[in-house]
Amino acid sequence: MNRTKIKICGLFRPCDAEFVNSAQPDFAGFVFYEKSRRNVTPQEARKLREAIRPEIRTVGVFVDAPLERIAALYRERTIGIVQLHGGEDDFFIERLRQTLPRAEIWKAFKIRSAKDLLSAERSCADRVLLDNGYGTGKCFDWSLIRSLSRPFILAGGLTPRNIPEAVSRFHPYAVDVSSGVEKDGLKDRDKIAAAVDAIRSMEEY
Repeated sequence: MNRTKIKICGLFRPCDAEFVNSAQPDFAGFVFYEKSRRNVTPQEARKLREAIRPEIRTVGVFVDAPLERIAALYRERTIGIVQLHGGEDDFFIERLRQTLPRAEIWKAFKIRSAKDLLSAERSCADRVLLDNGYGTGKCFDWSLIRSLSRPFILAGGLTPRNIPEAVSRFHPYAVDVSSGVEKDGLKDRDKIAAAVDAIRSMEEY
């Protein structure tokens, strides 16, 4: 079985790029959402992308953003993956896919019930992300995952301490960590390193 990948999300400071370069996660995420305290402008994201090692794929996180804005960031290679975190439906995803036929598209779902999981199961996105909410930093009821048959990205409340349990129980395609690697609301070098080490130590899974 392939190793679970890890994404460190919500980078917005130059030192955040240094932290991920040192830890070398698989993905680094930029949040393009004005209401988020981790929001970055296209210009800030462009500088971060230039500073981050090329082998670390960058993910743009959007909440009901205009298609044209997403496309521009992808075409200029600021981001390599599109993550949709709002009310975007399959129709929007198909429009985006027609506009960016080579882009990998992830769709996030707030998991509160088996019905929410069914929506994720049926999504036409390339990958689905299961979350508790929009940046709450808490886990949802993991027992609901058992009924999902497609590969998924697990988010919400993950920390270096509980990542091994999540990986051993559910073997997700990837884990997405943000507040769990922060101290006082800012990314922490040691916590990022610990989260990546927690994944690397699970190679057998």
